[in-house]
Amino acid sequence: MELTVVTLIISMLLFFVLFFGIGFLLNMLLRMSWVMAVIYPIVTIFIIDKVRFVEYFTDSRNAFGELGQKFSNLAPADILILGSGFAGALVAGFTIKQLRKKGYQMF
Repeated sequence: MELTVVTLIISMLLFFVLFFGIGFLLNMLLRMSWVMAVIYPIVTIFIIDKVRFVEYFTDSRNAFGELGQKFSNLAPADILILGSGFAGALVAGFTIKQLRKKGYQMF
């Protein structure tokens, strides 16, 4: 399947907004500014890799080897899309910190 520029831009925007929103809500509920930025790499692993989670503990060598293989085979468009999701998670953390600094107690 070929990815057009329009589809790439829309996908990047959707991932940014999705993870900004999830990060913002988690930061509000858990009162931890960087919770989504810490969780995002785990979410990325689940998106990319098809290995069961338990195998990272029972068969670590093969599971992490396969994960490295999957990461090295990512297309540039996939890297951009996943990177924009991480950027959304980071911007959510910065936004929450700024809101707390300005005195918004609910955040």
